[in-house]
Amino acid sequence: MAVYTDVSDGDIAAFAKQYDIGEVTSFKGIAEGVENSNFLLMTTRAPYILTLYEKRVSKRDLPFFLGLMEHLAEAKVPCPTPIRGRDGQVLRELCGRPAAIISFLKGVWPRRISLFHCREVGRALAEMHLKGRDYPLRRSNALSVAGWRTLFTACQSRADEVETGLADTLAGELVLLETNWPADLPAGVIHADLFPDNVFFDGERLTGLIDFYFACDDHFAYDLAVCLNAWCFEHGGEFNVTKARQLLSAYRAVRPFSDSELAALPLLARGAALRFLLTRLYDWLNQVEGAMVKPKDPREYLPKLRFHQRISGPAAYGLA
Repeated sequence: MAVYTDVSDGDIAAFAKQYDIGEVTSFKGIAEGVENSNFLLMTTRAPYILTLYEKRVSKRDLPFFLGLMEHLAEAKVPCPTPIRGRDGQVLRELCGRPAAIISFLKGVWPRRISLFHCREVGRALAEMHLKGRDYPLRRSNALSVAGWRTLFTACQSRADEVETGLADTLAGELVLLETNWPADLPAGVIHADLFPDNVFFDGERLTGLIDFYFACDDHFAYDLAVCLNAWCFEHGGEFNVTKARQLLSAYRAVRPFSDSELAALPLLARGAALRFLLTRLYDWLNQVEGAMVKPKDPREYLPKLRFHQRISGPAAYGLA
């Protein structure tokens, strides 16, 4: 989450009148993340989140994202619910941007990852995968292997400004992943961006999955690979196999994964590491003027990628 578009008091008040949510008492920008402009909107009835969708989020994808949140919330997955206006519509426009109001979820995202966080995330991810199977809309993953070369090409000439030799590292890894990426694994709707700042907890209870704006149809095991990278490495870059075992075991208890998924996990984890390295590299080299937040350092994902490159099988993630 972040703020890129300024919104006035009058803009907010006029926008809110299109909803049956009470009178606006206050609003403030939320200065986290890199994708959209987000505001905490307080009304006489309840708090809400107002999101303005910036240029990186395609307007044609918004019905998929918002409809998915509605679908999952109805299935009792803890996620925000888009609020329909008095006219029944979810999506409208504010300050020249597509905009929506969604429900506010209680809880905080974990700054220090414990074993119970990994266990709860694994369980919740499996439930999301199962309950999203009958969602009727489809969206391909534009940030899967077929889209990585475009990102690499855009960054290749300047990659070594960030880390010496980075361009060659990325080029070699991309060829390997393009050649070996699996095609026939179990698939459906995935979150694709389930980082700690997209998961809320109240004590040891998971209270919310948020930020579905990368959700798409892809391999379920790829979603697990994203989580291995996001939840199971320590701040110094060391892989924590105990956290990985907790995450994967909790997932498997809800949705057993196949032998083919397990065998593919090291390659998928390499791909997930490359994906976030590339997108962070692009954002680092193309910083948005006036944004309230600094893009995340792509170098965080280099030791993660190198770890996955060294392993030969899923046992390294704590499972046979």
